[in-house]
Amino acid sequence: PHRLQAALPSPSASFRSGPGLRGLARSRGSASRADQRRRVPLLASAMSDLDRQIDQLRRCEYIKESEVKALCAKAREILVEECNVQRVDAPVTICGDIHGQFYDLVELFRVGGDCPDTNYLFMGDFVDRGFYSVETFLLLLALKVRYPDRITLIRGNHESRQITQVYGFYDECLRKYGSVNVWRYCTEIFDYLSLAALIEDRVFCVHGGLSPSITTLDDIRSIDRKQEVPHDGAMCDLMWSDPEDLEGWNLSPRGAGFLFGGDIANRFNRDNGIDLIARAHQLVMEGYKWMFSEALVTVWSAPNYCYRCGNVAAILEFDEHLKQQFRIFEAAPADARGVPARKLVPDYFL
Repeated sequence: PHRLQAALPSPSASFRSGPGLRGLARSRGSASRADQRRRVPLLASAMSDLDRQIDQLRRCEYIKESEVKALCAKAREILVEECNVQRVDAPVTICGDIHGQFYDLVELFRVGGDCPDTNYLFMGDFVDRGFYSVETFLLLLALKVRYPDRITLIRGNHESRQITQVYGFYDECLRKYGSVNVWRYCTEIFDYLSLAALIEDRVFCVHGGLSPSITTLDDIRSIDRKQEVPHDGAMCDLMWSDPEDLEGWNLSPRGAGFLFGGDIANRFNRDNGIDLIARAHQLVMEGYKWMFSEALVTVWSAPNYCYRCGNVAAILEFDEHLKQQFRIFEAAPADARGVPARKLVPDYFL
């Protein structure tokens, strides 16, 4: 339901692409599981502060600007060590778009189990459209810092400076904090998020879909991801493309990415030795949708999207043997959610 437009406003802060992530050569290869678990230790005092912030965010109360800055600095130290295609162990529960629907994220944790009791993989689009993008993204980021091996966050097309200036996150940060500093801290972190994940070498997880520029997983590993999402090319396609009942490739009505058919998905799976592509990015009224003889599945985790679509949501659980189970859930009940007094995004953006 969204389009990338060339006429979008430029970010107010200048962006320096830099030379890329620390250890990019390692990112382009296959990191060992020991490497993945090598994390920056938190001091006891920092752990206590972080636990307090998580409790505060769970109550849908946003934390101070100085705390956001420190949290993002800690998150960057962890994310810089992760690969473009991050290895993930089973059991794990994968989740689709959240879009700032904080109380529905709370409902997701109620249905799927709390973190760190359950391992989670979120496939992007944490922000925009919903009322509580700040609290949603900061809670997930704080959980990532507190439990780095229990939660994986990959980038969606809305984890972008340009898109967030149109669909709500920028304005929400400005209104809640009185400046754009928190938006800048968060959008800098977006650049460090992995582009995809690989569960037990068999399930490929990505926000959007495939790209004609990508044949193998090594093609994804070779991308310098520390940049704003481009308007075209491989990195853009991973976040914007959609599956469709056609053969080959076609132009996307979104204005970015491509439509790809079952032949493309099956060839990608065969060439890379994987069983399944799991992705998000598209509203599915039933919460999930199989395509291409179960070579691909879309998972959508924002119930009653935009507080008006009437859809249910889903999460997909994999046990240690990769046996699958979907859990369907509805929007949090009205008496459990708060609603701001005024709309954050005009109707014509929906």
